[in-house]
Amino acid sequence: MALIVHQFPCLSDNYGFLVRDAATGKVATVDTPDADAILAELGKLGWSLDMILNTHWHPDHAGGNAALKTATGAEIVGPAEVTRIAPLDKALVDGDVVMLGETRFEVIDTGGHTLGHISYHDAKNAIAFVGDTLFALGCGRLFEGTAEQMWASLQRLTDLPDATTVYCAHEYTASNARFALSVDTAPAVTERADAVFAARERGEPTVPTSIGAEKATNPFLRAPLLRPDAPSPAEAFAEIRAAKDGFKG
Repeated sequence: MALIVHQFPCLSDNYGFLVRDAATGKVATVDTPDADAILAELGKLGWSLDMILNTHWHPDHAGGNAALKTATGAEIVGPAEVTRIAPLDKALVDGDVVMLGETRFEVIDTGGHTLGHISYHDAKNAIAFVGDTLFALGCGRLFEGTAEQMWASLQRLTDLPDATTVYCAHEYTASNARFALSVDTAPAVTERADAVFAARERGEPTVPTSIGAEKATNPFLRAPLLRPDAPSPAEAFAEIRAAKDGFKG
């Protein structure tokens, strides 16, 4: 059965995701960037909240856990690092499975942005929720992990089928596109950047994206092609990540 995804903007540049298993009506929120906004969206939809799926511990992803637990009693699952700032009912690790009604989410270790960051993959519906690991035309900063760890995490995501729909947590794509154009002159990158700028001018979201689109145009995934003289793919990625960290465009 289908997984219904309701996406909405919150905070300054986050997206909230409410997901509903069509077979059973069970509902989860992927992360808790803004408890009040999530409760308001649930009210508009007439949905009740059964589960919270955290990707990592940062406040704009787990900061609403306590308030939503109090308001709804939802079960909270996620990486153990979430307990640094918020309640957690069950800690998850790579390879675990979370069932939301009849929807099966496989947990994928995607550490790098934070050490314990995880993503959720619904293979049947070809959907992945990747938090701050992979962005449209970008990837998360290395606040805790190494370039080697993040590169390995990105490879786990790019191993998913190209048609996989990817829900990332922030609307960073215009900024990412400007950086991409500074390091990659491939026609596909220019074409995508133009489409991104036009969409943002119209006030349209650029999320979700897809694994295939990112493999074709994301400079972080294309790093070995862009830095062919680097000693390893991970070091090529590290060079592109460092360039983005210092980018002022």
